[in-house]
Amino acid sequence: MTFIGIDHGTTAMRFALMKEDSVLTFELGRAEAAAMSEKEILASIEEKFGVRRETIDLVALTYSMGDGFSTIKDIRNLEGRGLKSIEGAGKKTGGGTRVFDAIRYSGIPAIVIPGLHMESKVDSRMKVFSHLTSPEKLGIAYHILCLGYKDFVVSDISSNTVTLAVADGKVIGAIDACIFAPGVHHGPLDLQAIRDVDNGHLTANQAFIEAGALKMTLYKDREELLSAARKGEKPALLALDTIALFAAMEIASMQLLLKDYGITGEIFLAGSVGEVEYVQKKIHAHVGQECLCLGKWHAAIGCAEIARDIFAGEKEILGVDVDYP
Repeated sequence: MTFIGIDHGTTAMRFALMKEDSVLTFELGRAEAAAMSEKEILASIEEKFGVRRETIDLVALTYSMGDGFSTIKDIRNLEGRGLKSIEGAGKKTGGGTRVFDAIRYSGIPAIVIPGLHMESKVDSRMKVFSHLTSPEKLGIAYHILCLGYKDFVVSDISSNTVTLAVADGKVIGAIDACIFAPGVHHGPLDLQAIRDVDNGHLTANQAFIEAGALKMTLYKDREELLSAARKGEKPALLALDTIALFAAMEIASMQLLLKDYGITGEIFLAGSVGEVEYVQKKIHAHVGQECLCLGKWHAAIGCAEIARDIFAGEKEILGVDVDYP
């Protein structure tokens, strides 16, 4: 049996294949994917994984915010691409769209995972926010569930920071990137950003994608920031200190939600910044609890695990209903 998970990440499209006990991975930069035809994308999947499309049993993919539906659906039964609007928080490159359409029209059986939002089955108090998390975070959470953990908080820290709480195997809440903790590039709009938007200096989305900790430095991107941090440069370390502090605050808030359910859970860190040992140690010190760490592939791997289990007949994933076949 062959299953593929696809993570629509901030900087890249990541693919994971599960076949028996083996897992293979590869990624396409979003700009790279945008420059490819749908035929080229499918050929790339076949070549990288050494499979033919007709042998793939099920693909589980994520796309953008996934806020236009609330159950896991057959891709061919999904209206549009599952969004309320193409406008929102984040940079648009077209790579995710190209991959989505390549899968939709390929003939390969495929399901699409929703994000969590006001129509989702989460703690009702969380619905004060219209959107809680994009769908690839459910891939990360499901992989943790497959590792044997039912109660946990997971914080995905990279270009942005998103944190989820899972109680008894179901997601009960999440804090989205535009609400609280900044990542490297993205973060919530503060007072000056609101003024800049109101004065027409930039759009709200532009303010969001420039509100991360990188604005505290002269570094141009995440790679330059992390390289400088490895050299011990003070501005880079201050930026990572800032990210770690607010991520820890966000983790603590999700632990408070778990506590309301009578649960104390494990803490997991994910994402390219969550993988950094310096950040891990800082968060550990802030929360006073061991943090288990995942790599950048686990969202895609978790999506492949979702495909595998839905193919086997599972009708609920992390509390999200399955409308397939």
